[in-house]
Amino acid sequence: MRLVLASQSPARLATLRAAGLDPEVVVSGVDEDQLAVTDPEELSVALARLKAEAVALRVEGEALVVGCDSVLELDGEVHGKPGTAEAATARWRAMRGRTGTLHTGHCVVVTATGRTVSRAARTVVHFADVADDEIAAYVATGEPLAVAGAFTIDGLGGAYVEGIEGDPHTVVGISLPLLRTMLGELGVAWHTLWRARG
Repeated sequence: MRLVLASQSPARLATLRAAGLDPEVVVSGVDEDQLAVTDPEELSVALARLKAEAVALRVEGEALVVGCDSVLELDGEVHGKPGTAEAATARWRAMRGRTGTLHTGHCVVVTATGRTVSRAARTVVHFADVADDEIAAYVATGEPLAVAGAFTIDGLGGAYVEGIEGDPHTVVGISLPLLRTMLGELGVAWHTLWRARG
């Protein structure tokens, strides 16, 4: 069965490849701002479903389409990609020395049958108490502008995250244990998706 990742995230692709899978990548191109959902977990799942369903309509033949999206919850508010240096700077000033929750929604669509499974994973993130010059230097790299919550743990931002509670893959943008469980619900064993070795 072909696996299609409905995401342009290099981190998600690298995570799946490191786990022995070799997905095709088809970017959904959906407008992430079209949903007016305020609950962070519900929003992450709704966005993941939107992406997966959009790509499932464009994929030819049988495939498993995986969509994911992450949002950060801080003080009960939802934060996606900051988009600008100013927004990323303000986000980090609000996050430093504090704790937030990253919600990552997952959706798998079986194109042959239209069956869909959606779930969310959450991970608590403890941010370092970074100084203004550290924030300025990090924002200047451009990395935090296009990632949920304005941080990574698998890139330059990893030094500014002091700890997490939960699956680290969730913070990268795709929970491998959750995805394995979802695929199992659809009758697909995880190991059958491993790429051929040799």
